[in-house]
Amino acid sequence: MTAHDFVRAGAAAIAARAGRELEALVAVSSPSGDVQGADEALALCAALLPAEAEVARIPCSTPSSADDLLARMRGTGSRRVLLLGHIDTVVGHDSQGPLRREGDRCFGPGTADMKGGVVLAIGTARELATRPDYFGELALLLVTDEEWRTQEFAHVQRFAGYDACLCFEAGERGPGGAEGVVVRRKAAGTLRAIAAGRPAHSGSAPDQGANALLALARAAVAVAKLHQPDGPDRLSVVPTVMRSGAAFNVVPDTGELICDLRADRAEVFGSVLAAVPAELDEVKLEARMERLWPGMDSRAATSATLERASERAGRPIVGVRRGGASDASHFATAIALTIDGLGPRGGGAHTHEEFVLSSSLGDRAEVALAVALEVLEG
Repeated sequence: MTAHDFVRAGAAAIAARAGRELEALVAVSSPSGDVQGADEALALCAALLPAEAEVARIPCSTPSSADDLLARMRGTGSRRVLLLGHIDTVVGHDSQGPLRREGDRCFGPGTADMKGGVVLAIGTARELATRPDYFGELALLLVTDEEWRTQEFAHVQRFAGYDACLCFEAGERGPGGAEGVVVRRKAAGTLRAIAAGRPAHSGSAPDQGANALLALARAAVAVAKLHQPDGPDRLSVVPTVMRSGAAFNVVPDTGELICDLRADRAEVFGSVLAAVPAELDEVKLEARMERLWPGMDSRAATSATLERASERAGRPIVGVRRGGASDASHFATAIALTIDGLGPRGGGAHTHEEFVLSSSLGDRAEVALAVALEVLEG
C-alpha cells in the first residue's frame, strides 16, 4: 500500500467510526474541574484506543483536576510524535445534552473544542498503530484542565526532544478554501483586579462609602481603551467578568474584574496591567496576571512539511493563524515542529450552539494522516 493509499483508506476507517464515537464522548458531561466527568470521558477514550497502547493516568497540571491520560505505542521506526488534545469543556452540567444532528451540523458541548478533535486523534493513533514501522514512539496526551488552567503546564519537558507535536483543536479553511492547520497563535493572559472599598447604607449614607463596583467599572473602561486587534501587536483586551456587591441597599466595598488578553507578544500585557490605577475614589485596586500562555509561531519550521503533506493528501494544506489559546503553544517552546488545528471544522466554540461539520470528519482525518506520515517519514 502506498502512502497515498494509506491516507485514503485510513481516513475512511476513521470517518466510519467518528460520528458514533463523537456522540458517545459528547454524551459525557466533562466541564473543567469535574473529576467524575473527566474520569468517565477518559475511560471512554482509553476503550477506543488500539490494543497496543500502553495507557496510564498521570498527574494533571491543576492539582484539583482529574489525572490526565497518556497512551504510548512503541514501534520499530525512529521518530517520536505526540498527539495532543483535551476533554474538558466550558459548558457546565446544566447545559449538557446529547449530540443533536441538523443536516451536516452535529451540535453539542465540546464538539468543536475539542471532543471532535479527540476522536480524530484517537482514530489517527489507531491507524498509525497498524504500521509500527512508521514510528519509534507514538504518544497521545489528553488533558483535563485546558479550558481553565492557571498553573504552569506540567508536561512540556516530558516530551522535549520529540520530533513533532500534532494538536487536534478545531480545523478551518485556509485562503481559497484550502485545508487549514494552525501554525501561529497569540499569547494569552488573564488579568484579575481586586477592589477594596468601604461599605455604607446606599439610602441613608451613600456618600460615606467607597464604591468598589464603580471603581472596577472605570478600570474596565481604562484597560479596554488599549484594545487594538489591528495594531502592531494585535492586542485584544476584553473585560469578561465583574463581580461586586451582595445587597441592593449597600454600597459595595469589594469586587473583582477579570479581563482576557491576547497579543502576538506576551510582553505587551504589561501595559494593560499598568493601566489599572492603584486607587480610584478611595477604592484600592490590586491587579495581577493570573494566567500567561506563550504565543506560537511555527511557520518556518512547518512550511516544508505542509507542502509535502499536501502532496500526500492530494490537495493543499496551508498554515493559518488563530487568536484562541491552545496547549500546542506550550509544546511549541520545546518542539519546533508543532502543528495545531488538525481537528474537524465547526464553529460556536464556548457557546450553547457549538457544532462540527459531519462532512469534515473524513476530510480532516485525511489531513491528519497526511501530516502525520510526512512527519514520520520526512
